[in-house]
Amino acid sequence: MLESVKIQKRQSEIRQNLSELVGKDDLTDDETRKINDLDKEYQTNETRYRAALIAEDEERQDAKGELETRSDREYAELIDQFEVRQVVLALNEGHQLDGPTAEVVQEMRTTAHGPNRLPVPWQALALETRAGETVASGTPDPITTRPIIDRLFPQSVAARMGGSMISIGQGETEWPVVTSSVTAGWQPTETGDVAGPTQYTTLDRPLKPDHTLGIQMKITRRSLKQSGAALEQAVRRDMNGAIQQELDKAVFRGSGSNGEPTGILTGAAGFGITETALDAAPDWAEFRAAVVRFMLANAANSPNAVRLMIRPEVWSTLDNTLISGTAVSEWERLTRNIPTSNVVLSNNALAAPVSDPVSDPAESVALMTTSAGGTAPFYVGMWGGVDLIRDPYSDAASGGLRLTALATMDVTISRAAQLEILTDIQ
Repeated sequence: MLESVKIQKRQSEIRQNLSELVGKDDLTDDETRKINDLDKEYQTNETRYRAALIAEDEERQDAKGELETRSDREYAELIDQFEVRQVVLALNEGHQLDGPTAEVVQEMRTTAHGPNRLPVPWQALALETRAGETVASGTPDPITTRPIIDRLFPQSVAARMGGSMISIGQGETEWPVVTSSVTAGWQPTETGDVAGPTQYTTLDRPLKPDHTLGIQMKITRRSLKQSGAALEQAVRRDMNGAIQQELDKAVFRGSGSNGEPTGILTGAAGFGITETALDAAPDWAEFRAAVVRFMLANAANSPNAVRLMIRPEVWSTLDNTLISGTAVSEWERLTRNIPTSNVVLSNNALAAPVSDPVSDPAESVALMTTSAGGTAPFYVGMWGGVDLIRDPYSDAASGGLRLTALATMDVTISRAAQLEILTDIQ
């Protein structure tokens, strides 16, 4: 018997004796001393009881850990000792399970079954071949399903390009951006006036919750049985990765129709972003000219403050183009001025190069951004993050589970001078 159970029984006896003594009107000296002794013993037993519970809980945890870490062979030996008779008696007569049968039932309840059921392993019913038995084709080799390997998704390009992620609870958010050019002027004469007043104007850059991206997935009963609770978590990660990939694409290439927001590259004309056509192979001189334009617009103080996003094909061309008479490539010249950490290679945020199949070479685009005065070049608004909805009812007839992920977002820029697009990169 467990020590805690013994203490509980003794505490019950003490309470019964105390109730008999306290009920008397006249107590003798011996009875008074007995009450004091019983009270002292009761208080001591309370401390012993708590200590016993802690020790027994540790023993139970150790035993549970030992069961969970047993090898397949040890677990198979347990199942070989499983007694269906005990399960039948427990269902019909309330018999308490014990031995290997109780351990197997407890393990199955922990991993895949509810607490109000008495699961029976298939092997115990001879519906599967037990360990050690042979069949016509030889000894069976059971398959163990390992954790699911997730799909590959690109890292967030929007964050690496200096975009600011804004979490919005509800409603709309807008940023007033100054569009006027207030100038200073000297007083021409002693009694003359300084330069006349210049109108101070602003332009609103709003973020609106008008664009919702969603992914819906159905998980079959077979999939749930195959991988258990870990499957749902893997599906959630897969859905979140797919949403991240699509959001990155929408931030830069969103069409502005069919529910998509207007991306930075698509809406460049509306945002007032400068677009420069190279009509030539990429080299550091062209990117340097764009950096100079940033400096002249007071948007950057040095090349290392500029971020550059290009396609992998453009990187390949830069790295393969050597400066005449040297072993230095155009890519090395570029990264000497713009740090490699500020260069993003993306085949998701930028569209694949397009060309005329007859004569024109494939042409790509590049985006350059910079943060000026602590202001991000663009903002991505997220309303409430990603909402994951778990629906076990829609596919209940087939035992399936449906998961829906929803994300509401929008994108806008701050100052157009902090962005520049280079087009027609051959």
